[in-house]
Amino acid sequence: MSRRPTLIAGARIVDPASGRDARGDILFADDILDVADAIEAPNAARIDGAGLCVMPGLIDMRVGIGEPGAEHRETFKSAGRAAAAGGVTTLVMTPGADPVIDVPSLVDFVLRRAPARAPVRILPAAALTRGLKGELMTEFGLLQEAGAVMFSNGDRSVVDSRVLRRALAYSTVFGALTAHRPEDPFLAAGGVMHEGELAARLGLPGVPAAAETIMAVRDLALAALTGARLMLDMLSSAATLEHLARAKKSGVNAVASVSVHHLTLNEQDVDGYRTFAKLSPPLRSEADRTALCDAVSGGVIDVIVSGHDPWPAENKRLPFDEAAFGATALETLLPAALQLHHNGAARLIDVVRAMTLRPAELLGLKQGRLVKGAPADLILVDLDAPYRLDSDLLLSKSKNSPFDEKLMQGRVMRTFVGGAGIFANEPCTDQSR
Repeated sequence: MSRRPTLIAGARIVDPASGRDARGDILFADDILDVADAIEAPNAARIDGAGLCVMPGLIDMRVGIGEPGAEHRETFKSAGRAAAAGGVTTLVMTPGADPVIDVPSLVDFVLRRAPARAPVRILPAAALTRGLKGELMTEFGLLQEAGAVMFSNGDRSVVDSRVLRRALAYSTVFGALTAHRPEDPFLAAGGVMHEGELAARLGLPGVPAAAETIMAVRDLALAALTGARLMLDMLSSAATLEHLARAKKSGVNAVASVSVHHLTLNEQDVDGYRTFAKLSPPLRSEADRTALCDAVSGGVIDVIVSGHDPWPAENKRLPFDEAAFGATALETLLPAALQLHHNGAARLIDVVRAMTLRPAELLGLKQGRLVKGAPADLILVDLDAPYRLDSDLLLSKSKNSPFDEKLMQGRVMRTFVGGAGIFANEPCTDQSR
């Protein structure tokens, strides 16, 4: 039996699928029932949306979760709570658990266990190669049949071009999306931040941007050779974008993602040996950051991800060259991405598209849009709410945020999955007519 309908009245509705960015009403139960300028629904629970924005729930295509095997980092439950607070209603779990998600039984484990523990939708990405070792490709057909929504080698590049070519060619049989993080491990070896003047001044070994670009050019050539669906994952360099744009124009079936950190931070955020800003790929120059923002606005980069990579304090509060790479990001994905809207770097609808509609299209999901009949996965956001981030208050098990103590603008007030309210932040209140 369907739940009682809910009406959000008088909110700014931002829906990339329909191109709508205007004030209106939205009525939903399990699915979206209607979206219009004004809706009469006397029997519906009513939420006053004045001054707020309704958008589809975010779809985050790159989230690290420790379960199984590293529950001290993150569990389905803690990741789900953090995602709900951040407006993420669907997340794709990377395969780098312990054991690696490279067999159908582990895909099935995620799909059975996660719904019982997390309020959001958790979908597994399966490993591209066995054990993420880059040597033998996995059984794409069996993994996809078990429920894997895409394939990834996590943070480990497949160095052997013959292995990656075979994997990409094999993926075309199943129409699978393959995400590959381009980084030459030999050029990047030992590096802990972007190679440049700041790294030299701090006395830290650097990772040159060429480490990404060289591998990305190879990946694009293999995608052209095989016709595979390739996603260049977590790009960070302006030089890489030129090759990506050229490949897209020539008809290569390639898309790209970028971490929200690389859109809003740069190498200067590492100054002072701030280990919470030690990321992989590393934060790069301001010129790289602005080029990435332009690529999102222009559609060269398709998807914005959190790159959520949680670590406990004992792995981050160390000398810089010893600290782990990575940052917690589920709860800061949206407010950080909204910086592009607030500073005029991109239109709001384009920022929202990169976190909702485009991921849904790439993964073949029905959510990610505010249209009649779509699942009622949506969020209510105060775009202008200012606050200073206190990482100790984050719901993730790990508090390693590079935005700690930074001023943020934009806060999720309500989160709905399948029409069920899974997160509420005052002062948004229900009313009855």
